[in-house]
Amino acid sequence: MKYSMVVFDMAGTTVFDEDNAVASCLRDALVAAGCPITLEAVDPVMGMPKPLAVRELLAQSRGEAPTDSEVERVHADFQRRIIDHYRTGPSVKEIDGASDLFSSLRKAGVRVALDTGFDRRTADTIIERLGWGGGLIDDSVTSDEVANGRPHADMIEVLMQRAGIDDPAQVVKVGDSISDIEQGLNARCGCVVAIAGRRTSGAEDRFEGVRVIDHIGRLPEVL
Repeated sequence: MKYSMVVFDMAGTTVFDEDNAVASCLRDALVAAGCPITLEAVDPVMGMPKPLAVRELLAQSRGEAPTDSEVERVHADFQRRIIDHYRTGPSVKEIDGASDLFSSLRKAGVRVALDTGFDRRTADTIIERLGWGGGLIDDSVTSDEVANGRPHADMIEVLMQRAGIDDPAQVVKVGDSISDIEQGLNARCGCVVAIAGRRTSGAEDRFEGVRVIDHIGRLPEVL
């Protein structure tokens, strides 16, 4: 296999997101702050660092830039909601076949890494809940650990540096949002794969060279 590392998104790509739980928690935090907003309005910012998503949605709803303190309050409320979901929600599970895919890639000598718009606390909650910390993944990075989250290339570049990979052509990026796709392209990854869904609708037409699959289990066919 010509690739050295696959970088997977988490929620919606490798982590089951029943009933759009992440977007719902974000919407509920905004509504609690007096900002009525629909799930449809939340979808375009999925994949972004969540503080940035909160800032953009508040600005869109109110027609003016929110204060830093308000962004922090709403984001903290979102964090409480989403961590509670991932700690206790009965529907929390991996996307079918994710662990098997991770194992097969690692057996083939390909590093498995996760990147996410979540903060480290939330990501670690998911990794612990799903039992991925025992050797199924090689590395992970979160949006609060870099200067710029998606769609910038920072998280992928950090993972490459840690892995000793100099050539981004050896890296595959897989995700279910437009910001995932843009991140992979900005990082100049050798292969950018979109999971088909409403958030990536039209990706093949909008982005040259992006591969679209309906489930991560089909990734080996692309590679």
